[in-house]
Amino acid sequence: MPTQTRATPAARSALDRFNAAPPGEAVRTLLRCLHSPRWARRVAAHRPYPDLPALLAAADEAAYDLTGEDLAEALAAETLPGLPEDTYAVAGTALRAAHAAYAAKFGHVFVICLDGVPRSETLDHALTAFRSRLANDPEEERAVAADELRRLASQRLRHSLGARGTARQATPHPNLTNKTSPPPP
Repeated sequence: MPTQTRATPAARSALDRFNAAPPGEAVRTLLRCLHSPRWARRVAAHRPYPDLPALLAAADEAAYDLTGEDLAEALAAETLPGLPEDTYAVAGTALRAAHAAYAAKFGHVFVICLDGVPRSETLDHALTAFRSRLANDPEEERAVAADELRRLASQRLRHSLGARGTARQATPHPNLTNKTSPPPP
């Protein structure tokens, strides 16, 4: 007989609720993970999913099919990654300046998945990524941003279904958020 862990019933229950949710509710849940209506409808339409890995694989596959318009819409709904509360003000200034340069060059907010990055290394990781990615040409950066969005969507989906693990959701810093935010659920 298989052994159940405490995490198994909670994760299964959340997935069961997602699978049984009305289509509109499932789409709204997915839009909080990646703001692309076409992506959300596609993932919701293939329910029920037998387990979380199957759902994550379907979400990832659907994200690979984002059109340029879908990607632009998803990027417009993103916010900058948050900084730890004890970050110096000068670091926030550096991050805002890096974002301004990035947005001027690429026309959208900088997105980065901080899955597995210790909170104490968030700022260094983000600034290093800014410097590296500012050297990209627009087409190359579009591919990098799409990959980061796929990673963020997976992380957010795990989080929204209560899956436990090392992933942590990047929370926006109140002084660094993009002016555009996703519509309420």
